[in-house]
Amino acid sequence: MKKFCIILLVAAFLIPSGVFANDKITIGLTLPSLSHPFFVYLQQNVMDEAEKLGVEVIAIDAENVAAKQMSIVEDFIARGVQGVLMSPIGQDALVPAVEALNEAGIPVATVDRQVEGGDVLVHVGADNVEGGRVAARFVAEKLGAKGKVLELEGTPGASPAIDRKAGFDEVIGTTDIQILVSQTAKFERAMGQSVMENLLQVHKDFQAVFAANDEMILGAVEAMSAAGVDLSTVVTIGYDAIPDALAYIKEGKLGATIEQFPGEQARKGLRFLVEYIKDGTMPPSQEVYITPVAISRDNLDEAEHKVE
Repeated sequence: MKKFCIILLVAAFLIPSGVFANDKITIGLTLPSLSHPFFVYLQQNVMDEAEKLGVEVIAIDAENVAAKQMSIVEDFIARGVQGVLMSPIGQDALVPAVEALNEAGIPVATVDRQVEGGDVLVHVGADNVEGGRVAARFVAEKLGAKGKVLELEGTPGASPAIDRKAGFDEVIGTTDIQILVSQTAKFERAMGQSVMENLLQVHKDFQAVFAANDEMILGAVEAMSAAGVDLSTVVTIGYDAIPDALAYIKEGKLGATIEQFPGEQARKGLRFLVEYIKDGTMPPSQEVYITPVAISRDNLDEAEHKVE
């Protein structure tokens, strides 16, 4: 009996204090940056789903700094969370974070963005390569498969930036459309505007602009508008279907955006993680992809966000 009590006492010290303090499953959530409406919406959907599932979520913004996101994961481990849901800032930079979670025996799922190493329970995201292809097909159809396009890339090293560009360039390469320049604006609206302002000084003859997210295309649209470019003569398309982009489409200031259903991504990612923690249920596959669609004025009602 004495030996049994000692074993119980040792076990109590080995289990993180947070587990005793709360009967609920606790999940750590870290997203690249809540300055982006896309991630605000994604986080809100995680929180809504967590309430339905009866789990607690600790959410911490990485503020677009990979080192900070690594520290957040280390803090989650110290707190003794039972699982981590993350959208990594870089597919290589956050590999050590995933490996640290693996070593601690804490399951991790990724949403929207992937990592290129470590053991991940499941990745839930949009097929970003296909999303890039969908954007290119929209441009090709509007231009009759010929013309010139400017391309704004996302954050270097981020898997969505890499994949969306790959898909877009692949399809454009099968047409007579020329990509005049492909330059990063780091998924930021202000940078999208400043990059476009600079490009307008050099490139006068173009018929389309593709940006790998809506923040950048909205900045580019503002730059073109300020420079006196007739927006009705330029095919413009972004990616993410955020509320501002949908409003621009409704007003005729933006041609289209790619909807990747972040709410569905968030809810599925959390559900898979919680089901595994509760009873060991494995996800249907290690990678679960949602097919993106182009949203224009013709099908605004298909977007997750509804435009007033």
